[in-house]
Amino acid sequence: MAKQARAVQTWRSIVDAAASVFDDYGYERAAISEILRRAKVTKGALYFHFASKEAIAQAIMDEQTSTVEFEQEGSPLQSLVDGGQQFAFALRHNSMARAGTRLSIEGVFLGGPHPWGDWIDATARMLELGQERGEVFPQIDPMVSAKIIVASFTGIQLVSEADSGRADLREQVAEMWRHILPSIAHPGVIAHIKPEGRVDLAAQAREKAEREEQEARIAAEAKGAGSDPDSGSRPGGAGLRGGGSGRGPRAGGAGDESDEEPAGAGVAAGGVVA
Repeated sequence: MAKQARAVQTWRSIVDAAASVFDDYGYERAAISEILRRAKVTKGALYFHFASKEAIAQAIMDEQTSTVEFEQEGSPLQSLVDGGQQFAFALRHNSMARAGTRLSIEGVFLGGPHPWGDWIDATARMLELGQERGEVFPQIDPMVSAKIIVASFTGIQLVSEADSGRADLREQVAEMWRHILPSIAHPGVIAHIKPEGRVDLAAQAREKAEREEQEARIAAEAKGAGSDPDSGSRPGGAGLRGGGSGRGPRAGGAGDESDEEPAGAGVAAGGVVA
């Protein structure tokens, strides 16, 4: 169990570090050596989990969709709108979302999985659910509309990035929905849809940060007064963060994540020397 937990933590560290590197440099200029430096892992550990730089990038592509959760209850169209706003928020605050989007735009996987396939499929499923519940016009082809929605979102976020560093992305995505919804949904349904999303995620994040800051201050004051509320707990009990969605860490036996570099692991895919 300890080795598996360590493997999960190492996989997570590599993917998070790689996301920040791809976000900063793009695929071609991203160096394995920089990923190693940011992840604070050995080359052997990295190549235990990933055969190449492309494999790391694919994991990020798989992982980025975990930033969005489409609610299955209530209005499917509102859930679709909310999901778009969740990703818009993630593009401002989550390097995984930004890296996945940049990799898709750079066309890294034109010879492999469709870079937008997961987003298109998820959008089409919500449109199909909308048809089943009478929100979406029956004559609409969910897959065709899904491709238009994903393409529109992609272009809008690029323009927003150029205009304001994505500071206005929430409103720009809301405008996108105001233009698209009349072509796919019944007017009576549109009247109840909130294009900005049901939740102000920025305000929610600020409230969470303020709450955590206040809790940390109270804990510090209690500890200073000699009445640490956690004094009865066992030390060192912090758990390891899970590997999230995507392909996840490889399981192995003894010798997992060896510091020994496997043969042929000196050069990353794409011709970038580690």
